[in-house]
Amino acid sequence: MKINRSAMIRGGLSMAALLALPAHASMFKGEALDTVAEVLSWVVLLVVPVIGVVVFWMVHILPEKIAEKRKHPQTQAIQVVCLLSLVFGGMLWPFAWLWAYTKPVMYKLAYGTDTVEHERGVPVAAGEPTESGPAPGGGRG
Repeated sequence: MKINRSAMIRGGLSMAALLALPAHASMFKGEALDTVAEVLSWVVLLVVPVIGVVVFWMVHILPEKIAEKRKHPQTQAIQVVCLLSLVFGGMLWPFAWLWAYTKPVMYKLAYGTDTVEHERGVPVAAGEPTESGPAPGGGRG
């Protein structure tokens, strides 16, 4: 007598179903379950919104950080767009992101460079004197 392989599998599955243990929704019972639920609810109500706000803020200042790193001459304007984006719920953020990665159109023609050195958060164009002496890059001309 030859036993079919699919019949063996069906038999094994039906035996496993008969011997299955009852499922438990939680490993905690009684007061422990209430305590865990209360702690978890406080975490969700207090910690998660704070983390969400911090992450939202950190994402919204990324274009500003990118502009500073790339020595973008319009970093302060990009910073303003980032702040406005926080107020308007992120609607201006893609614009600030793209602006941080673009080169200024006519800035190089006007000032001879398309980057600026930032000194104490204030952009200094190439060739303009600073408090510590002439700016790196020399004068124009």
